[in-house]
Amino acid sequence: MGEPIRTYRDLKAWQHAFQAAVVLYRAEAKFPREERYALGAQLRRAVISISSNIAEGYGRGTTKDYIRFLRMARGSLCETDNQLRLALELCLLERAVFEELMEILGHCERTLAGLIRSLEEHADA
Repeated sequence: MGEPIRTYRDLKAWQHAFQAAVVLYRAEAKFPREERYALGAQLRRAVISISSNIAEGYGRGTTKDYIRFLRMARGSLCETDNQLRLALELCLLERAVFEELMEILGHCERTLAGLIRSLEEHADA
């Protein structure tokens, strides 16, 4: 069994989301100026929202709120995925960075899905 969860920072979903934000911020800094204020800004908001919603939900104190914020994080993850695909298509993002981000976000998405499922099962019990 894994280590006990003492804070939101111990959650694998948060760790993956935070890592994705760091990678994205570094890559987005290379966008052309006009795109840093357009698509780049949208990407930053979306990717930050993933880890932020995980953290906020954890801190809310009720399972119902926690699940609701985890679902919002999942929505932000999908938004980030969509925007990353656009950035790749517009040649704003290197394929290697895109693939790295997709791998990180894939781990995050699977972990989030498992966490939501687990919380829902325990809430129904």
